[in-house]
Amino acid sequence: MAAAAVPDLPSLGGRRNHYRERVADALRAALIAGELRPGDVYSAPSLAARFGVSATPVREAMLDLVREGLVDTVPNKGFRVTEVSERQLDEYNHIRSLIEIPTVAGLATTADPAALEALRPVARSIVTSAAAGDLIAYVEADRRFHLGLLGLAGNAHLVEVVGDLRKRSRLYGLTALVERGLLEASAQEHLELLDALLARDAERARAIMTRHLGHVRDKWAG
Repeated sequence: MAAAAVPDLPSLGGRRNHYRERVADALRAALIAGELRPGDVYSAPSLAARFGVSATPVREAMLDLVREGLVDTVPNKGFRVTEVSERQLDEYNHIRSLIEIPTVAGLATTADPAALEALRPVARSIVTSAAAGDLIAYVEADRRFHLGLLGLAGNAHLVEVVGDLRKRSRLYGLTALVERGLLEASAQEHLELLDALLARDAERARAIMTRHLGHVRDKWAG
């Protein structure tokens, strides 16, 4: 599946750091979606052509990913995607479950309904991306939704920890879910979750989050 171009980059003008960050975000999404495979080596020019941008910000963004442990440098060749073991994926998802399930369930009684409703367009974009089979857009929208939702709890460090865990995961099963027509159903869970939180139904929200994170490990990273 061809990678999508990095969105809205031309509008960033001379804001070099912002440009680099947007490229890095797109590369992370491609890594998480499994479009850049572990063990494979990618050069900055080839990635630049793939994402429709110039090589310099790609090279700079990949160095950011090296510091995050997502890729390694290969002298005179480019960057190799680091391997993630099944045990690591299990550990990442376990930590996410310990953090996200009770935090999200608690939002049923604490979150501002207007703030929850503001996340609905993002949840819909997840569904739209799933229907189109656009994995990079799907992963990016999914990241914005979940981190935005956790942000309503008012704990910036918690959001940072979950964001780091998401970066380190690999969801290789997403392509198979698209091919089987199952990804859109999983995407709908984001809208279900918002409805449960707006209804102040903490137990339903807890059940949806438990099911959703189970999909992340059992189906999406399968």
